[in-house]
Amino acid sequence: MNQLKTWRRELHQIPELGFDLPKTHAYVFNALKAMGYAPFTMAKTGVVVYKEGAIQEALAFRADMDALPIQEEIHSEHLSTHPGQMHACGHDGHMAMVLGLADWAKDKTFKHSLLFVFQPAEEGPGGAKQLIEEGLFERFKVKAMFGLHLYPNLTVGQLALIKGPMMAQTNEFDLVIHGRSAHGAQPHLGVDAMVIQAQLVLAVQSIVSRSVNPLDAAVVTLGTIQGGEARNIIPQQIELKGTIRCFSPNVFETIKARIDAIVRGLEHAYACKIDVFYKASYPPVINPEGLYTRVDALFDEAEKSVIEPMMFAEDFSFYQAQVPAFFAMLGSRNEALDHIYPLHHGRFNFDESVLEIGLNYYQRILEHLET
Repeated sequence: MNQLKTWRRELHQIPELGFDLPKTHAYVFNALKAMGYAPFTMAKTGVVVYKEGAIQEALAFRADMDALPIQEEIHSEHLSTHPGQMHACGHDGHMAMVLGLADWAKDKTFKHSLLFVFQPAEEGPGGAKQLIEEGLFERFKVKAMFGLHLYPNLTVGQLALIKGPMMAQTNEFDLVIHGRSAHGAQPHLGVDAMVIQAQLVLAVQSIVSRSVNPLDAAVVTLGTIQGGEARNIIPQQIELKGTIRCFSPNVFETIKARIDAIVRGLEHAYACKIDVFYKASYPPVINPEGLYTRVDALFDEAEKSVIEPMMFAEDFSFYQAQVPAFFAMLGSRNEALDHIYPLHHGRFNFDESVLEIGLNYYQRILEHLET
């Protein structure tokens, strides 16, 4: 337990973003090398370890490595040393758990080969996809893959095991409105991007309520708006950024089609130009029934909690498109310690006893699949 805490706390102090993880890469690489492994680098700053078993079929365990551009607001002895960056999504804990699993397994003999995958850029643009494109599954014969995520909505130690759809497909999009600038006292001489964006926001927010079947879950969120020069100038350009989340590819295509139709209508109505940019999408996380049944049987009812599918997104879904892969949530909430803040919050923290529970989760799966 002390070693798990040390890994977590030291990693918490060096949060880094995306694929740019030099310190995190070096820390994980050296920790695995000290265990006697021969780690290697993939996906720029990802770290992979292969432990050969009696058969080539491998069981893979994944930990995400990247942090978030968030200023930490808690007080502890192991705060982030990188201003404006923080492990606010528990990835420091995820790495500690898989490091613990690798350490536990290092001197043991297994039927299956083992693959420990430390992956960058889960928060974007998607390190899992990069690992796949670099041949992770062509190089290793992976039979099944496992991952988990800390979840502050559940009491510490509780497991959420979901069969089928668990997390949503997501796609980020940008909207850039090109109007024509004019003096605020002469609005008739311009094309007001501010008025157009107001119409655009309202129209986009009607898509889910009026164009998507009420029985299909979906979310369209516009989260940022930037533009304008001064209070007395008709703005020439305004940029909005948003995200789409749903579980069905058909629903996703419906939402995109409605956004495009709204944009075309506003361009015609206001004699303006609106650019739409759709960025790379994460597929939905869908747990296969076979792996769900096997994992679920390993845990007593008292260890598990039932939760509904979530609109969060996870690039673990890319692995699921390649091999049978199972993802779970692990409760980290402890009100007595004020560990009540949501993921991606500057005060997010977790009860470190969950590190040992997460390690035990992986150990039980590994031992069960060995039989």
